[in-house]
Amino acid sequence: MKALIQIADIPRSTYYYWVKNIGNPDPDAELKVWIQSIFDEHEGRFGYRRIRDELRNRGHKVNHKKVQRIMKDLGLKCLVRMKKYRSYKGTVGKIAPNILDRDFKAEKPNEKWVTDITEFKLFGEKLYVSPILDLFNGEIITYTIGSRPTYSLVSTMLDQAIERLTDVDTLLIHSDQGWHYQMKQYRHTLREHGITQSMSRRGNCYDNAVIENFFGIMKSELLYLKEFESVEHFKQELEKYIEYYNHKRIKIKLKGMSPVQYRVHAQHAA
Repeated sequence: MKALIQIADIPRSTYYYWVKNIGNPDPDAELKVWIQSIFDEHEGRFGYRRIRDELRNRGHKVNHKKVQRIMKDLGLKCLVRMKKYRSYKGTVGKIAPNILDRDFKAEKPNEKWVTDITEFKLFGEKLYVSPILDLFNGEIITYTIGSRPTYSLVSTMLDQAIERLTDVDTLLIHSDQGWHYQMKQYRHTLREHGITQSMSRRGNCYDNAVIENFFGIMKSELLYLKEFESVEHFKQELEKYIEYYNHKRIKIKLKGMSPVQYRVHAQHAA
Protein backbone atom coordinates (compact mmCIF):
# COMPACT_ATOMS: atom_id res chain seq x y z
CA MET A 1 0.00 0.00 0.00
CA LYS A 2 2.87 2.37 0.81
CA ALA A 3 4.28 1.82 -2.69
CA LEU A 4 0.87 2.45 -4.30
CA ILE A 5 0.48 5.73 -2.39
CA GLN A 6 3.90 6.84 -3.60
CA ILE A 7 3.12 5.90 -7.21
CA ALA A 8 -0.22 7.77 -7.07
CA ASP A 9 1.55 10.74 -5.45
CA ILE A 10 -1.12 10.91 -2.71
CA PRO A 11 -0.14 12.45 0.66
CA ARG A 12 -0.22 9.95 3.55
CA SER A 13 -2.60 12.25 5.46
CA THR A 14 -5.09 12.22 2.59
CA TYR A 15 -5.02 8.43 2.43
CA TYR A 16 -5.64 8.03 6.16
CA TYR A 17 -8.40 10.66 6.08
CA TRP A 18 -10.36 8.70 3.48
CA VAL A 19 -9.71 5.37 5.24
CA LYS A 20 -11.09 6.86 8.45
CA ASN A 21 -14.20 8.28 6.78
CA ILE A 22 -15.13 5.32 4.57
CA GLY A 23 -18.70 4.36 5.31
CA ASN A 24 -19.57 7.59 7.13
CA PRO A 25 -22.64 9.45 5.82
CA ASP A 26 -21.93 12.50 3.67
CA PRO A 27 -22.93 15.60 5.70
CA ASP A 28 -23.26 17.61 2.46
CA ALA A 29 -25.41 15.07 0.61
CA GLU A 30 -28.58 17.22 0.65
CA LEU A 31 -26.66 20.38 -0.23
CA LYS A 32 -25.06 18.59 -3.19
CA VAL A 33 -28.52 17.73 -4.50
CA TRP A 34 -29.61 21.36 -4.24
CA ILE A 35 -26.45 22.63 -5.95
CA GLN A 36 -26.74 20.09 -8.77
CA SER A 37 -30.43 20.98 -9.19
CA ILE A 38 -29.76 24.73 -9.44
CA PHE A 39 -26.82 24.16 -11.80
CA ASP A 40 -28.99 22.00 -14.09
CA GLU A 41 -31.97 24.37 -13.90
CA HIS A 42 -29.83 27.23 -15.18
CA GLU A 43 -28.10 25.01 -17.77
CA GLY A 44 -24.61 25.60 -16.42
CA ARG A 45 -24.86 29.39 -16.55
CA PHE A 46 -24.39 29.92 -12.80
CA GLY A 47 -21.01 30.00 -11.07
CA TYR A 48 -20.56 29.34 -7.36
CA ARG A 49 -21.46 32.87 -6.25
CA ARG A 50 -24.80 32.91 -8.08
CA ILE A 51 -25.56 29.41 -6.83
CA ARG A 52 -24.76 30.62 -3.29
CA ASP A 53 -27.23 33.50 -3.74
CA GLU A 54 -29.92 31.21 -5.17
CA LEU A 55 -29.47 28.80 -2.26
CA ARG A 56 -30.05 31.72 0.11
CA ASN A 57 -33.16 32.70 -1.86
CA ARG A 58 -34.42 29.17 -1.18
CA GLY A 59 -33.65 29.32 2.53
CA HIS A 60 -30.24 27.61 2.58
CA LYS A 61 -27.51 29.79 4.10
CA VAL A 62 -24.09 28.56 3.05
CA ASN A 63 -20.65 30.11 2.55
CA HIS A 64 -19.58 30.68 -1.05
CA LYS A 65 -16.31 28.84 -0.43
CA LYS A 66 -18.23 25.73 0.54
CA VAL A 67 -20.36 25.98 -2.58
CA GLN A 68 -17.19 26.37 -4.64
CA ARG A 69 -15.64 23.30 -3.02
CA ILE A 70 -18.73 21.15 -3.54
CA MET A 71 -19.05 22.25 -7.15
CA LYS A 72 -15.42 21.22 -7.69
CA ASP A 73 -16.13 17.84 -6.08
CA LEU A 74 -19.16 17.37 -8.33
CA GLY A 75 -17.24 18.45 -11.43
CA LEU A 76 -19.57 21.41 -11.98
CA LYS A 77 -18.09 24.42 -13.72
CA CYS A 78 -19.83 27.48 -15.09
CA LEU A 79 -19.81 27.01 -18.86
CA VAL A 80 -19.69 30.70 -19.65
CA ARG A 81 -16.86 33.00 -20.88
CA MET A 82 -16.73 35.69 -26.90
CA LYS A 83 -19.08 40.23 -33.33
CA LYS A 84 -20.10 43.52 -32.67
CA TYR A 85 -22.07 45.01 -35.52
CA ARG A 86 -20.44 48.21 -36.71
CA SER A 87 -23.24 50.52 -37.77
CA TYR A 88 -21.12 53.67 -38.02
CA LYS A 89 -21.13 55.07 -41.57
CA GLY A 90 -19.87 58.54 -40.87
CA THR A 91 -22.14 61.50 -40.20
CA VAL A 92 -25.44 60.85 -41.97
CA GLY A 93 -27.55 62.87 -39.56
CA LYS A 94 -26.95 64.63 -36.27
CA ILE A 95 -24.55 63.48 -33.54
CA ALA A 96 -25.82 63.92 -29.97
CA PRO A 97 -23.47 64.77 -27.07
CA ASN A 98 -22.36 62.13 -24.57
CA ILE A 99 -24.73 63.18 -21.80
CA LEU A 100 -24.65 59.79 -20.06
CA ASP A 101 -20.88 60.15 -19.64
CA ARG A 102 -20.51 56.59 -18.28
CA ASP A 103 -22.85 57.28 -15.36
CA PHE A 104 -24.48 53.86 -15.53
CA LYS A 105 -26.47 54.16 -12.30
CA ALA A 106 -30.17 54.99 -12.35
CA GLU A 107 -32.31 55.74 -9.33
CA LYS A 108 -35.58 54.44 -10.79
CA PRO A 109 -36.95 52.53 -13.78
CA ASN A 110 -37.29 54.36 -17.13
CA GLU A 111 -34.71 56.98 -16.18
CA LYS A 112 -31.79 55.78 -18.33
CA TRP A 113 -31.92 53.32 -21.21
CA VAL A 114 -29.05 52.08 -23.38
CA THR A 115 -29.26 50.42 -26.78
CA ASP A 116 -27.10 48.97 -29.55
CA ILE A 117 -27.17 46.31 -32.28
CA THR A 118 -25.30 43.02 -32.26
CA GLU A 119 -24.78 40.46 -35.00
CA PHE A 120 -25.20 36.69 -35.05
CA LYS A 121 -24.12 34.35 -37.83
CA LEU A 122 -25.98 31.05 -38.03
CA PHE A 123 -26.47 28.54 -40.86
CA GLY A 124 -24.69 30.89 -43.28
CA GLU A 125 -27.11 33.71 -42.45
CA LYS A 126 -26.65 36.91 -40.48
CA LEU A 127 -29.13 38.00 -37.84
CA TYR A 128 -29.21 41.36 -36.11
CA VAL A 129 -30.59 41.87 -32.62
CA SER A 130 -31.51 45.32 -31.30
CA PRO A 131 -32.44 45.51 -27.59
CA ILE A 132 -33.05 48.30 -25.10
CA LEU A 133 -31.73 47.83 -21.56
CA ASP A 134 -32.82 49.75 -18.46
CA LEU A 135 -29.81 50.83 -16.39
CA PHE A 136 -31.86 50.74 -13.19
CA ASN A 137 -31.95 46.96 -13.05
CA GLY A 138 -30.41 45.65 -16.28
CA GLU A 139 -33.82 44.55 -17.58
CA ILE A 140 -34.29 44.12 -21.32
CA ILE A 141 -37.27 46.38 -22.06
CA THR A 142 -37.79 45.00 -25.55
CA TYR A 143 -35.85 43.80 -28.57
CA THR A 144 -36.22 43.25 -32.31
CA ILE A 145 -34.50 40.76 -34.58
CA GLY A 146 -34.05 40.80 -38.36
CA SER A 147 -31.99 39.43 -41.22
CA ARG A 148 -30.91 42.95 -42.25
CA PRO A 149 -29.85 45.91 -40.10
CA THR A 150 -32.50 48.22 -41.54
CA TYR A 151 -33.83 51.33 -39.83
CA SER A 152 -37.09 49.52 -39.00
CA LEU A 153 -35.09 47.23 -36.70
CA VAL A 154 -34.44 50.23 -34.47
CA SER A 155 -37.67 52.18 -35.04
CA THR A 156 -39.88 49.19 -34.19
CA MET A 157 -37.82 48.53 -31.06
CA LEU A 158 -38.17 52.16 -30.02
CA ASP A 159 -41.94 52.20 -30.61
CA GLN A 160 -42.35 49.07 -28.51
CA ALA A 161 -40.22 50.46 -25.68
CA ILE A 162 -42.01 53.82 -25.57
CA GLU A 163 -45.25 52.01 -24.74
CA ARG A 164 -43.62 51.29 -21.38
CA LEU A 165 -43.28 54.97 -20.45
CA THR A 166 -45.66 56.88 -18.22
CA ASP A 167 -46.39 60.60 -18.06
CA VAL A 168 -44.09 61.03 -15.06
CA ASP A 169 -41.02 59.39 -16.62
CA THR A 170 -38.08 61.61 -17.62
CA LEU A 171 -35.92 59.43 -19.83
CA LEU A 172 -32.44 59.59 -21.33
CA ILE A 173 -31.58 57.05 -24.03
CA HIS A 174 -27.96 56.36 -24.93
CA SER A 175 -26.47 54.67 -28.01
CA ASP A 176 -23.34 54.72 -30.12
CA GLN A 177 -23.07 56.94 -33.23
CA GLY A 178 -24.58 54.31 -35.51
CA TRP A 179 -26.43 55.66 -38.53
CA HIS A 180 -29.80 54.44 -37.21
CA TYR A 181 -29.56 56.74 -34.19
CA GLN A 182 -28.54 59.74 -36.33
CA MET A 183 -31.65 59.45 -38.51
CA LYS A 184 -34.10 62.34 -38.54
CA GLN A 185 -37.02 59.98 -37.89
CA TYR A 186 -35.32 58.54 -34.80
CA ARG A 187 -34.50 61.93 -33.35
CA HIS A 188 -38.02 63.17 -34.10
CA THR A 189 -39.56 60.25 -32.20
CA LEU A 190 -37.38 61.00 -29.18
CA ARG A 191 -38.31 64.69 -29.19
CA GLU A 192 -41.99 63.85 -29.64
CA HIS A 193 -41.92 61.87 -26.39
CA GLY A 194 -39.65 64.21 -24.44
CA ILE A 195 -36.71 61.77 -24.44
CA THR A 196 -33.16 63.13 -24.17
CA GLN A 197 -30.68 61.61 -26.63
CA SER A 198 -27.09 60.74 -25.71
CA MET A 199 -24.35 59.15 -27.82
CA SER A 200 -20.98 57.55 -27.13
CA ARG A 201 -17.86 59.22 -28.41
CA ARG A 202 -16.63 57.94 -31.75
CA GLY A 203 -14.94 54.56 -31.44
CA ASN A 204 -15.26 54.36 -27.66
CA CYS A 205 -17.10 51.16 -26.72
CA TYR A 206 -16.63 51.83 -22.99
CA ASP A 207 -19.13 54.68 -23.21
CA ASN A 208 -21.81 52.04 -23.73
CA ALA A 209 -20.20 49.29 -21.66
CA VAL A 210 -23.37 47.94 -20.05
CA ILE A 211 -25.10 46.93 -23.27
CA GLU A 212 -21.79 45.57 -24.59
CA ASN A 213 -21.51 43.44 -21.47
CA PHE A 214 -25.05 42.15 -22.00
CA PHE A 215 -24.17 41.10 -25.55
CA GLY A 216 -21.20 39.15 -24.25
CA ILE A 217 -23.35 37.39 -21.67
CA MET A 218 -26.09 36.62 -24.19
CA LYS A 219 -23.67 35.16 -26.70
CA SER A 220 -21.81 33.05 -24.17
CA GLU A 221 -24.94 31.84 -22.37
CA LEU A 222 -27.04 31.24 -25.48
CA LEU A 223 -25.14 31.20 -28.77
CA TYR A 224 -22.16 29.20 -27.52
CA LEU A 225 -24.04 27.06 -25.02
CA LYS A 226 -26.83 25.62 -27.15
CA GLU A 227 -27.15 23.87 -30.47
CA PHE A 228 -29.79 25.13 -32.91
CA GLU A 229 -31.66 23.26 -35.61
CA SER A 230 -32.52 26.31 -37.71
CA VAL A 231 -32.72 30.09 -37.66
CA GLU A 232 -36.32 29.85 -36.46
CA HIS A 233 -35.22 27.59 -33.63
CA PHE A 234 -32.61 30.18 -32.63
CA LYS A 235 -35.28 32.92 -32.57
CA GLN A 236 -37.43 30.79 -30.29
CA GLU A 237 -34.52 30.12 -27.96
CA LEU A 238 -33.59 33.81 -27.94
CA GLU A 239 -37.12 34.71 -26.84
CA LYS A 240 -36.90 32.12 -24.06
CA TYR A 241 -33.47 33.39 -23.04
CA ILE A 242 -34.62 37.02 -22.74
CA GLU A 243 -37.51 35.84 -20.58
CA TYR A 244 -35.05 33.86 -18.46
CA TYR A 245 -32.61 36.78 -18.26
CA ASN A 246 -35.29 39.18 -17.05
CA HIS A 247 -37.18 36.92 -14.68
CA LYS A 248 -34.83 34.22 -13.37
CA ARG A 249 -31.18 35.16 -13.87
CA ILE A 250 -30.16 36.63 -10.52
CA LYS A 251 -27.44 39.25 -10.18
CA ILE A 252 -25.17 39.85 -7.22
CA LYS A 253 -25.42 43.64 -7.60
CA LEU A 254 -29.23 43.33 -7.49
CA LYS A 255 -29.02 41.71 -4.05
CA GLY A 256 -29.44 38.24 -5.45
CA MET A 257 -32.59 39.09 -7.40
CA SER A 258 -33.44 38.96 -11.09
CA PRO A 259 -34.02 42.28 -12.91
CA VAL A 260 -37.81 41.97 -12.73
CA GLN A 261 -37.74 40.85 -9.09
CA TYR A 262 -35.55 43.84 -8.22
CA ARG A 263 -37.84 46.29 -10.03
CA VAL A 264 -40.95 44.91 -8.35
CA HIS A 265 -39.23 44.93 -4.95
CA ALA A 266 -38.10 48.56 -5.41
CA GLN A 267 -41.57 49.66 -6.49
CA HIS A 268 -43.18 48.02 -3.46
CA ALA A 269 -40.57 49.55 -1.15
CA ALA A 270 -41.34 53.00 -2.55
